[in-house]
Parts: sequence; C-alpha cells; structure tokens
Amino acid sequence: MSDFVKNVTDNLRLVLSMSLSDVLDVLIVAVAVYAAISFIRRTNSIRFAQGILLLLVALWLSSPSMLNLTLTSFILRQVFEIGVLAVVVLFQPEIRRALERVGSYRIFSIFGRDMGGQALDKVIRQTVYACEDMSGSRTGALIVFERTNRLNEPMASGTQIDALVSAELLKNIFFHNSPLHDGAVIVKDGRVAAAGCMLPLSENANLSRDLGMRHRAGIGMSERSDALVVIVSEETGGISVAQDGLLKRHLSQDTFEALLRRELLPEENQGRKGLLARLKRTKGSDDAQ
Repeated sequence: MSDFVKNVTDNLRLVLSMSLSDVLDVLIVAVAVYAAISFIRRTNSIRFAQGILLLLVALWLSSPSMLNLTLTSFILRQVFEIGVLAVVVLFQPEIRRALERVGSYRIFSIFGRDMGGQALDKVIRQTVYACEDMSGSRTGALIVFERTNRLNEPMASGTQIDALVSAELLKNIFFHNSPLHDGAVIVKDGRVAAAGCMLPLSENANLSRDLGMRHRAGIGMSERSDALVVIVSEETGGISVAQDGLLKRHLSQDTFEALLRRELLPEENQGRKGLLARLKRTKGSDDAQ
C-alpha cells in the first residue's frame, strides 16, 4: 500500500512540475500519433504497419544491450534507412493528399463569413428538398459543401455563380439538358459559389465496381479535403454522402437530413433546428420566405 501511495505521489509531483512547453510537447506527439493511426486505418495499410513493428522488435532484440547480433543489427539498420525512401514512394498519393489538405487549410478562417444557424438550416432544408426530387426523377447530382479546407482549384474549373441556395436552383443546374449538369456544385459560406466544377477522382483501388464516375469524384474530393459531398445517383436515385474518403450510401430522407445537420450546423443549433424543421416541413412555407 505504501508503494502505491508513493507511486501516486511521485506521478502527481511529476505532473505538477510540467511546464507549458512540456504540455505542448506532449500534445504535439499525441496529435502526430493520432494522425499516423488515422492514416494507417484510412489507407488500409495495417499489414504494412505490422511489418514495420516486427522489424522494430527484431532491431531491438539484435541490439548490443539484448542479444548482441552485430550483423543482423547492421542489416536491419540499413533496411530502415532505405525504408524511409520506400515509404515515400509507396504512399506518394496519400502523402500528397495529406499535404494538399494541410495547404488548403484556412488559417484565418475566423475572419471569414460566419453563417448563423438559421441561415445554414435553410441551406440544409433546401438541399434536402432538391435531393428528394432529384432522387425521385433519377437526376444525377453532385453537391460539395466547403468547410475548413479551401476549394479554390475545383471552383476555378467551373462557372462562378454566387447565389442563394434554393431547391429550384439546384434542380435547374442538374437538369439533364443543363450545360452545367455534368459537373459539381460547390456551396461556400451558405451560397452556391460555382457549378459545373471538375473534381478529382478517387485513387482507392478497393472501391466497389458498381460506383460510377460521379461517386468516385465525390469520394476523391472528400479524400483531398474535409468537404462534405452529396451524391444523387442517376441510375438508382439513391442519395449518398462522402466524407473523409468514406461513402455512406442509400440514405433515407431522415438519415440524410440528420447527417447534414450533424456535420454542418453548429452543435448548439442541431437539436432545436431539427425539431423546428420537422414541425414546419412544407415546401410552401420555404418558398414564401
């Protein structure tokens, strides 16, 4: 018991003696470890990570302090030195996408336009209405909601619009005979910023073969940014959402709306606005506003 109390006291003393730089150091390492684990899970490279771990264990066992296997230790050290270059080559697409996301991060986004919960709520409702109608008529659609990462490059590939988000506008853009229906609509700061935008296709070789170009473009955009991408299938009318390289397919109307609210609305507005939308869920009331 005395040993336990002594250990607790020593640990508490160590924590209290930490300076601000020590706390910052620990946070940086924790974020780096979390990012590495997320990267491994997202790129399906768990077996590769297991191989690296086994090599590290072998290097430790062959060190002079353990089994003192001089030749084995020398070879393993050389393997690790060359392995750094091999990792860069093998994971070049993933590393490039990660750097793109970091480079497009809006450091000064605090000075940007601050959309209120009511305005965003209307954007979400109009998007849901439009996707419902396009799903019923099997009209293909691709809607990208910009969040922290800037989407200037995809926006430059399309036609600049800068208009309020409305169900009728979205349906007209994606109408079969519209010149902009093949590209994506990008919603920025609660407004339709551009249409007919070209998005990068996903390079994930494990995607289902029944996914068309529209779904692959949506997934590719979500891999390179933190954008939320809504896809309406032209073949089946199914509504899907791509986020962080993952695709959620065949969403019901309620699930789709709840997902948009959870990801786009400020937390303090989610429950209140969701209840209000259910009580006032008529298109006529929206058109009258």
